[in-house]
Amino acid sequence: MNFPVIVRNYAITLIVFLVIDFLWLTVIAKALYARHLGYLMAPKPNLVAALAFYLLFIAGLQYFVLNPALTAGSWQAALFPALFFGLVTYATYDLPNLATVKDWPILITGIDLLWGSFVSGATSIVSYLIIRRIG
Repeated sequence: MNFPVIVRNYAITLIVFLVIDFLWLTVIAKALYARHLGYLMAPKPNLVAALAFYLLFIAGLQYFVLNPALTAGSWQAALFPALFFGLVTYATYDLPNLATVKDWPILITGIDLLWGSFVSGATSIVSYLIIRRIG
């Protein structure tokens, strides 16, 4: 793949992820997180840290999941690696919190691990289909 194609694929994947995660964070799970983690939540999110997460996460998803799936020419080649990538990356945050943060809710850990798998899988499949469609 040449550099413009890599950048295009990255941008597509980033946009797909942002749309899905935005809906999760602002519509679906906002009250859940406030109820269980409100005591830890900042009044305003640190946008620089959030941007760093999104950029790094998508780079990892692109490198470990989408590029190999595109090379293989199979959305199925993206699905299980994406689910596992999401599980591992979200577990990297949630399990240490469960181990070290006083009163960290196990419910949030379980939900986050499921969410990480889902959002990674959904992002990878949707991005794969868009990328293949536009050639």
